[in-house]
Amino acid sequence: MTHNNNNVVSRSNDPEQIDLIDLVLQLWRGKWVIGAFIAVFIMLALAYIMLAKEKWTSTAIISQPDAAQIATYSNALNILYGGAAPSMLDIQTRAIGRFNSAFSALSQALNNQEVPEKLTIEAAVKGQSLPLSVSYVGESAEAAQKQLAQYIQIVDEQTAKELSLDLKDNIKQQITTLNDSLQNQEKVSQEQKDLRMKQIGEALKFAEAAKITTPKIQQTQDVTQETMFLLGSEALNSMIQHEATRPLVFSGAYYQTKQNLLDIQNLNVNPDTIHVYRYVMKPDLPIRRDSPKKGITLILATLLGGIIGSGVVLGRNALRNYQRREI
Repeated sequence: MTHNNNNVVSRSNDPEQIDLIDLVLQLWRGKWVIGAFIAVFIMLALAYIMLAKEKWTSTAIISQPDAAQIATYSNALNILYGGAAPSMLDIQTRAIGRFNSAFSALSQALNNQEVPEKLTIEAAVKGQSLPLSVSYVGESAEAAQKQLAQYIQIVDEQTAKELSLDLKDNIKQQITTLNDSLQNQEKVSQEQKDLRMKQIGEALKFAEAAKITTPKIQQTQDVTQETMFLLGSEALNSMIQHEATRPLVFSGAYYQTKQNLLDIQNLNVNPDTIHVYRYVMKPDLPIRRDSPKKGITLILATLLGGIIGSGVVLGRNALRNYQRREI
């Protein structure tokens, strides 16, 4: 009996147990103060939830354009460069690459505004360049979805116009190149004609000097520059008149160049027919806002109010006890 009583006394004199019980009692006695702080912080949290700007994030996933979306541009390149034109896959990859660069530039510009806007583009799958995930943060779910779709369209149209302008510059350059080629071929053909006229003229001089008026050879295919005078002055005069009025003779390469030039001159790619991306997932309508989060905000407000209220109660009691000991 005596042993049990000693154990009870020993436990009751344990300073840690006494402090814990005293702490709980102090908090219980100050429950109204703690409750008041919690109520105040909950009210502040509700005011924050009501007044803070909402943030909603709409997301879309895009990839390289389909062949049909870039067909007019691809066909123009094939006409422009023939066998040296890039493949369809290369064109698709370059198109989405330019879209990515333009979208990133727009994102940076929006972020540097006086009132920043959050527009992001990144790889949808880590370690893979495609597809791309694009997102926009707005003040409402509908606004975020609409604005994201609008920015994607703006970048698409801008990139398509840039591709069209680049194509026009390439067309001008190629037209210049082909015209130069035609002029060179015409010059060579004219020089060949002039040389032919000169050769016939020299042969005519020899024929007149030798007083040969009629042909002295039967097989014309055996005629060379040295034996041409044997055709006679009459035949040579006729040949000179014929050569003078005959149009220039061109090779098949000349007419192929001419055809290529006409095809290129008729190229007219409308930017509206070019699209540099394809939707894997259109901009979604977010169902949960990013902030403010009502549940988490209220929980944090309750915890913060309880902690501060408890601190006030314990601090006030500690101050009173200290003042009593001083007296």
